[in-house]
Amino acid sequence: MGSEKLSLDRNLALELVRVTESAAIAASRWMGRGDKNGADGAAVDAMRSALSTIAMDGIVVIGEGEKDEAPMLFNGERIGDGSEPKVDIAVDPIEGTTPTALGRENALSVIALSERGTMFNPGPCFYMNKIAAGPESRGKISLDLTPTENVREVAKAKAIPIREVTVVILDRPRNQEIIEEVRKAGARVHLITDGDVAAAISTAWPTSGADLLLGIGGTPEGVVSAAALKSMGGEIQGRLWPRDDAESKAIIAAGLEIDKTLTHNDLIQSENCFFAATGVTNGELLRGVRYTPTGAVTQSLVMRSKSGTVRLIESTHRLSKFSEYLSE
Repeated sequence: MGSEKLSLDRNLALELVRVTESAAIAASRWMGRGDKNGADGAAVDAMRSALSTIAMDGIVVIGEGEKDEAPMLFNGERIGDGSEPKVDIAVDPIEGTTPTALGRENALSVIALSERGTMFNPGPCFYMNKIAAGPESRGKISLDLTPTENVREVAKAKAIPIREVTVVILDRPRNQEIIEEVRKAGARVHLITDGDVAAAISTAWPTSGADLLLGIGGTPEGVVSAAALKSMGGEIQGRLWPRDDAESKAIIAAGLEIDKTLTHNDLIQSENCFFAATGVTNGELLRGVRYTPTGAVTQSLVMRSKSGTVRLIESTHRLSKFSEYLSE
């Protein structure tokens, strides 16, 4: 295990950025063209190609779906050249296919990686009730508290009035009660149409203006967010949220507990995990891919939980080197 950890530290931290950069550049060529499947396909192809060059023995725990439904980056697929270290991988070639297709904000290409056997597998559960916040509010927030109580705890932890607390919530009918309660509590509400991962990270990003994430969103996105928030010193909690009785039975059959509160340490059990994200379109967290006469410019975040290092990286790419990814 000692040599595996050394390899994980030394070889993979910054290589993940190359993976998300490739996917973001490929996806960005489809921005605003109204074809989310085309954008997703381009990003998947680019990400898979880049992942295949990395020295690791990876298993996709969270991917594009089951093998029969997603020919690329499916759950359980082996990724890398087969050498050490052994790792679990969560990928989302485009977090925000619809925003990409429509030319809207906050689309990212993201990937998370941790030591083998340490990444939570959501199985048949697509959604979870989530709460996330940055370092100041860590240990203060809880899914056992009401939205009003959580807003008050965040205000107290950050030493700001409740009226200055900004709560990010996914704009869905299932979250309407939470939205109304937060408004009654006197906090600011920032509704988002997509971008679960970016929203969770924003609560720990100093210049984002977000203080708290509440509401029911994607379970896979919760796992990916956990890798980032562990690196940033923030916190995320989640409870599985089955949509119907059939999904409840499937969750129980998979050995998962519906009522259990999952912390970031349950979602990513390793203290040696990595996260990378590259902007596809402009957003509050990252700028999207920008083109120049000879290339493209990307902005990315790369994080490592063991060291608590968070890097903001801006890279210039010669598009001739990326020609194999830029399918039309």
